Amino acid sequence: MLRPLFLAGALLLSPALMAEGQSRVISDDIYVYLHNGPGTSFRILGSVSAGTPVTFTGETSNDYAKIVDHRGREGWVRADALSSDKSLRQKLEEAEQALSDSKAELASVREEFKDSAGTIGNLREQLARADELVRAATADKASAEEARDKAQAEAESLRDNERIRHWQEGGIIAAIGLFLGVILVYLPRPQRKRAGRWMN
Repeated sequence: MLRPLFLAGALLLSPALMAEGQSRVISDDIYVYLHNGPGTSFRILGSVSAGTPVTFTGETSNDYAKIVDHRGREGWVRADALSSDKSLRQKLEEAEQALSDSKAELASVREEFKDSAGTIGNLREQLARADELVRAATADKASAEEARDKAQAEAESLRDNERIRHWQEGGIIAAIGLFLGVILVYLPRPQRKRAGRWMN
């Protein structure tokens, strides 16, 4: 006797239940009938399965609450059959949807990973080719530098040989000049004829 009165008072005093258009669900552990009025004496319009989302209109009477079910039918059900929490069915559906979304996201990530792996492979191949080109260019540069150094050494050697040849030629010319000078010094000079001799 006290329980129905207490429940009716709680329903009347609760501002959450008095607000119109609030979303509610039929509790998972019950199966309720939808009546044409607030009580079992009113005609049954149908039944509402446990866990079904309904809309609470805000009206209560005789431990009954007025709702609009998922089919758009307006009627009365026991107030204690309503719950503001999500039903297990809703939670399960949301969990299944979240799982489906997670699987889709995982598949997308895997595809992106495959694409990334392919891109990384291509980049590695390009890097390997670039390394080969760098090594080849380095080897060519070393060969060119070696050839340049060799050519410079040969040119320097030719210049040294040319200088030595010039010195040798200069020395020979100087020696010949000196020799000729010595010879000319020791050659007998021609004597001049005396002028009186022509006069006799």
